[in-house]
Parts: sequence; C-alpha cells; structure tokens
Amino acid sequence: MSMTMVPSRNSRTAVILLGLSLGMVGMAYAAVPLYDLFCRVTGYGGTTQIAQSENVAVLERVMKIRFSANTHRDMSWQFKPAQIAQTLKIGEQGLAFYEAHNPTNQIITGTASYNVTPHKAGLYFIKIECFCFTEQTLLPGETVLMPVTYFIDPEIVEDVGLDDVSEVVLSYTFFVLDEDAIETGTGVAD
Repeated sequence: MSMTMVPSRNSRTAVILLGLSLGMVGMAYAAVPLYDLFCRVTGYGGTTQIAQSENVAVLERVMKIRFSANTHRDMSWQFKPAQIAQTLKIGEQGLAFYEAHNPTNQIITGTASYNVTPHKAGLYFIKIECFCFTEQTLLPGETVLMPVTYFIDPEIVEDVGLDDVSEVVLSYTFFVLDEDAIETGTGVAD
C-alpha cells in the first residue's frame, strides 16, 4: 500500500497567498516605471513630450509659459525657476533656466519629475533638451543653472479642446536619488 502526500487545503491556500503577495510586490516595483512610460507616450497627467525634430512652423498665436519648482520633503536642495514666465509664439523655441543650490555639506544626487498644467496641454509641450533627462549631482554649497529648451507643438491649434488655453505651467519636483534604491531598482528615495 503506497501513501501519497496530498497537499492540504491550508497548504494550497498558503502557497496561493504567498504567490499573490510576491506578485503584488513585483507589480509595486514595476508600477512607477510603467506609469512614467505610459504618461510620456500619451501625455497623460500633463506629462510633456520629447522632440523628435526641431523643424517646426511658428504660428502667430502666443502662449504664456509659467515656471514652477518644488522639492520632495527629503530633498534639501533649494530649487527655483530663474524666470517666472515667458511668452512665446506657438512653435517658437524657448529656453528657460532653473536654479538649484545644495546648502548641505554632502554631495547629493537628484532627479526631477515634471508635468504641465492644464494637463490637456501636456501632449503639446515638447522638450528638446532638459536637465530632467539625466541625474543631477551637486557638491556641498554648489549652485547651478539648469536649462530646458522647449516649444509648444503647432498641432495644439487643431485640438478644439485647447482653444481656451493661453497659458501653461511647467512644473518640476526634485527627488533625492537613493543609492540603495538604485541598486534595488526603485530609483528614488521614499
């Protein structure tokens, strides 16, 4: 007579719950990069687009661009726009600067996330170059001016849902890059 081990109902439930828990942790780690990718591709949530070409028609319609800067609660940098606003024609290339200062006695590396409001205009706010594309490292006491080159895509005039938009806000938030988080794949400090 042979005895076969049949997993008990409790054992199966424990294995299923453990698998679900591990899957949820994996999805939590993947959520931020996947959401970021989704926003960059679709312009959702005011996420700006990255220019593929600089040859753009300049239209007579003007747009006022306001600039905003924030830091995450763990980021000790002082961070602000160097100008409050710019007014450009749609399609005209703009150049703005943000200033960051590290008042601490430590080297700090950060990364910036960005968005545009109103959110519906994010799809048409195109960046050519931006400090937000790479990590930024500031030495103790260092102050830097960081550029962003951009334009408003002329296709905005064909979107009737944006006929009322004459002003957009480009906003950045700087986060401390946590070296331990980089090694585990999460990237930014909690």
